[in-house]
Amino acid sequence: MAQNTGTTAFIEASRYDSFILTNLHDGMLPDNMTRDVSNFGSGTTLNVKSVGTVTLQDVAEGTPLNYNPIDTGNLQLTISEYVGDAWSISDELRQEGSQIEQLQAARAMESTRALQEKFETDFLAACNSAQTAGAANNVNGFSHRFEGSGTNETMAENDLIDMALAFDKANVPAAGRIAIVDPVVAATFNKLVTLTSNVDAVKQNSLYGVWSGSFVQNHRFVMSIHGWDIFTSNRLPSIASGTSVDGTDTISVAGVANIFMCIADDQCRPMMRAWRKMPSTEGWRSSEDREDRFQVTAKYGFGLQRPESLGVVVTSASHTA
Repeated sequence: MAQNTGTTAFIEASRYDSFILTNLHDGMLPDNMTRDVSNFGSGTTLNVKSVGTVTLQDVAEGTPLNYNPIDTGNLQLTISEYVGDAWSISDELRQEGSQIEQLQAARAMESTRALQEKFETDFLAACNSAQTAGAANNVNGFSHRFEGSGTNETMAENDLIDMALAFDKANVPAAGRIAIVDPVVAATFNKLVTLTSNVDAVKQNSLYGVWSGSFVQNHRFVMSIHGWDIFTSNRLPSIASGTSVDGTDTISVAGVANIFMCIADDQCRPMMRAWRKMPSTEGWRSSEDREDRFQVTAKYGFGLQRPESLGVVVTSASHTA
């Protein structure tokens, strides 16, 4: 008897590939943007002492100097974030399923990634909230928070220059200056470069390098612009439309807070962080429910330590020109 597709008992209605499709993720920011506080082993709030600047006096013969108290300050870091994840694998799934070990490994990787994204999101949110909302946050008379000056509230090249000037006037070192911007800002700068057949003419543009290759490689711009090494992130804080940016300008559309900072060393980094509990995974057997259970938890917090080395430029979350 001929054997053909009419022998339906031996035809599988569906098949499953051995490949497991996981979620798409973007790149994470480097882990050197905060001062890691290692001496904060207990308590919920860490106080950090600071010393103010000294103002010299004019001296006159026969006139004593004024004896002023030492100008000091106090900054705080609070352990405020306590997050976790939990999942289980039932006996029935192990008995009836396939590729369970691969599934378990992929699920654990997703949990780790979710914690990394949460930590980065909280860090960027802490940078934005460290400034006074709706105020210029002036340091030595120069604003460290303002709205993008480009068309449709986009970021312009002048904004990079203005923030660099603000950092210069605040005596922030030129080394280690970075900007973390939304991918929309990257697209905005891409549009500032006109591609031509004359490479020498393109090189005259201050944003050359945008043209050679892609503007963003692994979430970092291919060049430094006006002293800023620029990274991109999809986890920057959102700013609601109608929000006052600096007490003068108000963002008219949904916006995003692009973060500027100096990370030259621990004295320059604007933010500090502390881990009360590093991410750790626990696993145990639940006999009553006939399943293996797993959970991962982490506890941490952020604090502002150097406001003069922190800047924010609020731009449109959607417009590129």
